[in-house]
Amino acid sequence: MPQHPHSRRSDDVMWRQGWYRFAAQLPSPNFGPRPHPVNIDLLVLHSISLPPGQYGGPEVQQLFTNQLDWQANPYFRQIEGLTVSAHFFIRRNGELWQFVSCDDRAWHAGASCYRGRDNCNDDSIGIELEGLEGEIFEAAQYETLSALCPVIMSQYPIAHIAGHEHIAPGRKNDPGAGFDWSLFKNNLGLDSRSLPAETSGSHRRIPHKDTPI
Repeated sequence: MPQHPHSRRSDDVMWRQGWYRFAAQLPSPNFGPRPHPVNIDLLVLHSISLPPGQYGGPEVQQLFTNQLDWQANPYFRQIEGLTVSAHFFIRRNGELWQFVSCDDRAWHAGASCYRGRDNCNDDSIGIELEGLEGEIFEAAQYETLSALCPVIMSQYPIAHIAGHEHIAPGRKNDPGAGFDWSLFKNNLGLDSRSLPAETSGSHRRIPHKDTPI
């Protein structure tokens, strides 16, 4: 199979056309082609839970596939009609889902700017962690994230990793102060230059905003 223009090398046992073999696959209609040429060099970390602070249900998968019942919860009516997606979703128990091929453009970043570039959806891969911004995440999630990121970085020329809060400051606050950037950095053996300058080794609980993505 010929090499995809966005990836470093051809598909192998781990990947097929931008889909990661070891993720549960649930294709979302909310995606589009990336601009050409493009250098996919950014990972964006998010947090999401629906309703906010409630875990374990199918609502995130339903949101990303346009199947969410807007009348099922009063909060859902606040986001009715929202069409979004991410490439990956990591549940509290570490379970990994994929909704969009990494070769394609998922709708996860919104209005954003990073590395001097606007429209981060164009050249990034979005990873959602089931959680609430400001709350801590589970060890199983860090384990899955720490296994997933090197696999992505072996396939795409990732040079930067940031939170949604760093690419859309003032508009978004996820994954929030509960995300342990120091642990994540050490797990992956990352150079600090690949991370936002304002990330630190500490994490703390902060109030959240009810925004899903």
